[in-house]
Amino acid sequence: MTRILSLFVRDRLPTLRDSDKLDEENIMSTSDGGLRRLQGRGACLQGKIVVAGPCSVESEHQVMEAALQLGKLGISALRGGIWKPRTRPGSFQGIGEAALPWLKAAGKAAKLPVACEVAQPAHVDACLANGIDVLWIGARTTVNPFSVQALADRLRGVDLPVMVKNPVNPDLELWMGAIERLRRAGVTKIIAIHRGFSTARETIYRNEPIWRIPLELRRRMPEIPLLCDPSHMGGTRELLKPISQEALDLLYDGLMIEVHPHPDKAQSDRGQQITPSRLRSLLASLKPKKELAAVQDYLRHMAELRKEVDGLDHQLLDCLSRRMEIVRQMSHYKAKYGVSSFQPHRWSAIVKDRTRYGTAHALDEDFVLDIFEHIHEEAIRQQEQETDVIPPEAARLKPVRGAH
Repeated sequence: MTRILSLFVRDRLPTLRDSDKLDEENIMSTSDGGLRRLQGRGACLQGKIVVAGPCSVESEHQVMEAALQLGKLGISALRGGIWKPRTRPGSFQGIGEAALPWLKAAGKAAKLPVACEVAQPAHVDACLANGIDVLWIGARTTVNPFSVQALADRLRGVDLPVMVKNPVNPDLELWMGAIERLRRAGVTKIIAIHRGFSTARETIYRNEPIWRIPLELRRRMPEIPLLCDPSHMGGTRELLKPISQEALDLLYDGLMIEVHPHPDKAQSDRGQQITPSRLRSLLASLKPKKELAAVQDYLRHMAELRKEVDGLDHQLLDCLSRRMEIVRQMSHYKAKYGVSSFQPHRWSAIVKDRTRYGTAHALDEDFVLDIFEHIHEEAIRQQEQETDVIPPEAARLKPVRGAH
């Protein structure tokens, strides 16, 4: 969390010890827009940000009951869905604006900042009118640049933290684009939330993690705090712990978890919500990791092993370069005799052989297949470029990912 503190801490901000002296009418009314307070309240997970609360605010009693129990755990903020973008129109779509005072009152009673999803400028207006402390943009909104821009325009000049969930489809550029639109509107307190992606293949997840996408977001936007939403990612209570631990192993800055006082009676996503007591047990079982260990034994061995890995990576690239050179030679014979650059039977044989060989050497089958799909795609591109199927000026262009 050093990265977050260096970004958001200011000398004039109150310390955690000063928290009882803060104006309870606006728990997040600090000069950093509240992110320092958000981080500082995460006493339940070694300083990590923990945002928890019901998927939907269903009644005044329900959200108050949840808040009072969660307030005892040391979480960072209380979440609650007011407007729910459901897949089918007949399902529960939230109470709407009438529930905002309930959420705010529950947060005040538990001395917790409150967070709410917004999808339209009118939602932002209603949240501001009711003193909501943190806003988040959901996955179904992040996917639409028009919607994000409308929200960004309305948030211009508003000094509140805004959390941005990844888009429903696995598109890093859309996620980054949403963050950039907010930044251009002057929003400076932004947190990214990884909640998984909708994919065509069947997996154990409700929304597949595809961890490489949020890790690439972190590489390209290292200043943006990153939270994991294991509730939407897993879709079941049983997957909450392994997903949460994986996120902490990958140095995420915290978690957003759906918590309901009576999950089995919830009007939305009941299968992925847990009770406050179960959240307590979950958080106690998690073990946050650190990036480095200032121990000589660790530093010495890691330096040696990384040097070996660097050498192997260079060998891999040399092998790939040689492979593409051979592929280009093949392309001339294919062109000479009118043969397609794509050979379905040959490709099937390669997949069968390489995945078998890989699994025999303790490599995951999907990992091997993913690698060779990329290699095969590049091999076809090289052949078509070599035989002028791709014009030279087009061949010089770098692929653009996600620019739909």
